[in-house]
Amino acid sequence: MSFEIEHEKWIKAHLSKRHGERKDALNRGHGFGNRMFAEHIWWNLMGHFAGLHPEYEVKDWRGRSYFVDFMWILGSLRFIIEIMDYGSHGTDRSKYRTDLNRGLYLQSQDCYVISISLDEMKENPTFVLAMVRSILAPYLAAAEGKDGTDRRKYPKIERQLMRLAIRNHRIISPSRAADELEVHKQTIIKYCQSLVEKGKFRAIPSGAAGKIYKYEYIGSVQSTDLL
Repeated sequence: MSFEIEHEKWIKAHLSKRHGERKDALNRGHGFGNRMFAEHIWWNLMGHFAGLHPEYEVKDWRGRSYFVDFMWILGSLRFIIEIMDYGSHGTDRSKYRTDLNRGLYLQSQDCYVISISLDEMKENPTFVLAMVRSILAPYLAAAEGKDGTDRRKYPKIERQLMRLAIRNHRIISPSRAADELEVHKQTIIKYCQSLVEKGKFRAIPSGAAGKIYKYEYIGSVQSTDLL
């Protein structure tokens, strides 16, 4: 299939599922720069648009809705891609500050944020493609292998625990994890012990009695087991 055919089908599919402001945002926002990214970067990288959402609605730190250019959703992971035009993002100091705050907030919410210069994409698309490929490389094999069947070695709660540990300098406390994930502490301990057996966690003894209050994640931060 050609890019033009697949791109049109992709946009029409998203428009058919949207109403009101979400539909208007897609009609307004998917313009020159976003289409260029879809064609010269994403299509060349992936060859399809599965999991990629144009003009995706998110909330900022104030609870206000706005639309990011693209959201790629892979399992429980979320990658935000913003095409940055100097004219729209750099001339207004207040807007520039707000844009940076939004990026920081989204990263605090476990989103990966990839900002791409529109000028660079126009003048040097091969560089942008190479950088995006490098950033997403740990996840591409998992994306290519998805066929609707979940063959992942780790259940959802174990993947959550591994990601939680990574966010906390690789250390996880079952008590804090139970509060954050809203799961009973004993359930957290059970899955932490399972991760120890699978070689992803290491129990950290404490005091003379060697009681276990914390665990350390000892896997790779780029492992596809986290997806």
